[in-house]
Amino acid sequence: MKIRPKITITDHFIELEDPRIERSKLHKLIDIITITICAVICGADGWIEIETYGKSKYKWLKKFLELPNGIPSHDTFSRVFSLLDPNKLQECFLSWVETISRITFGEIVAIDGKTLRRSYDKTKDKAAIHMVSAWGGRVIQPSCTDKSC
Repeated sequence: MKIRPKITITDHFIELEDPRIERSKLHKLIDIITITICAVICGADGWIEIETYGKSKYKWLKKFLELPNGIPSHDTFSRVFSLLDPNKLQECFLSWVETISRITFGEIVAIDGKTLRRSYDKTKDKAAIHMVSAWGGRVIQPSCTDKSC
């Protein structure tokens, strides 16, 4: 029987112990981790930005996360990550990244997003113009013949 490969974030972080008291858990640990990973990939640079990202992407996140009490607050993100074992968190994250690298055969897709300043129109209820660019490529490992690499 062939074992199913670990490919989801949940598969890789399932062994990460949730250090919170059971009765005080309003949000699932995997939801907090997944939102954080997605937000950081999209450029979030702090707990407030991660919360803002989660709120702005709520409908999309709800498609694959439970979110029983909505999006956690920035204080919740901060508190939960401060309680996690950093070594185990790193181990789980690296496992996920290595799997993604193998699945994509080393292909990299660089994504860049911009919002055109002053492109919104409040009077007409029109949102700002967003542009996304993506480039694909392969990571090339340098070949070294001497020991300096």
